Amino acid sequence: MTGAADQGVRIGLSVVVMALKDRRSVVLTTQGEDGARALPFGPFDPVRDRTFELALRDFVTEQTGFRLGFVEQLYTFGDAGRATPRATPAVDQRREVSVGYLALTPDAAEVQTEAQTHDARWDAAFDIFPWEDRRTANPALRNALSQGLALWAGDNDQRQARARALFALTPDHRWNEERVLERYELLYEARLVAEAWRDGDQPPPPSVLPGMTMASDHRRILATGLGRLRSKLKYRPVLFDLTPGVFTLSALQAAAEAVSGLTLHKQNFRRGVERTGLVEPTGQLSSATGGRPAELFRFKGVDPQTGAAPGLSLPAQR
Repeated sequence: MTGAADQGVRIGLSVVVMALKDRRSVVLTTQGEDGARALPFGPFDPVRDRTFELALRDFVTEQTGFRLGFVEQLYTFGDAGRATPRATPAVDQRREVSVGYLALTPDAAEVQTEAQTHDARWDAAFDIFPWEDRRTANPALRNALSQGLALWAGDNDQRQARARALFALTPDHRWNEERVLERYELLYEARLVAEAWRDGDQPPPPSVLPGMTMASDHRRILATGLGRLRSKLKYRPVLFDLTPGVFTLSALQAAAEAVSGLTLHKQNFRRGVERTGLVEPTGQLSSATGGRPAELFRFKGVDPQTGAAPGLSLPAQR
């Protein structure tokens, strides 16, 4: 009889740490065991560790030299055989449950320290998910995406409908920036990302889409985190967790665009910011814009009486 320990559960903790750097959204990564980039990840020891969050904070600092600020639980990933983005049950593996967290920081400073144990760095989110950046035309990527999805869908009406809806392949479909995870999982199913071939122990063909491969199912976890962040932009003032204490409205718009992957209408965005009452002028000007000095603003914070703090609207692209 197989012992309980052989069929037990291993609990791991992973975190998506996102920041803005050079007007790009970036994510903190480490070196995975197979050489691929990975999210900060570590085991939870129920004997040694008092809480998930304390364990998470300790190993992230150990691995990267970075100290986490506010974190929130993202999702619990508990599929059997979750060393792959799609569950592939394996009888000789224990169930591994990963509790994912999302953390935001306004400081994407260098994370190199003598104490770190994993080659930590900040990677651009759109280097990992290039199809999620809709701000500039990328005909080569769009053609490869369309052709790959067409070959996968074939004459299957259901597949065709999924691809058109998720990737807005026709003018009558609107791009929904929040559906990052659904798009990645469809691309995995269509074998258009390298992980799908890696998990089948096959070398990826030239037809796979560009994008940085990540260890285990970490690109899936990151897709969940990016989708959550994009959703929260609209109902909570999370953008200010990524920005410095003072900022111009142009810099605030650039931050929103860097996260959403959308080009936003300048005047509509500013009017939306003013309607929320979330910011106030500092009475100072910034000369770092390269042109006419711009007014500096700061986040007013949550209403102390009501606790209300709305998100920011993302007006239509130009």
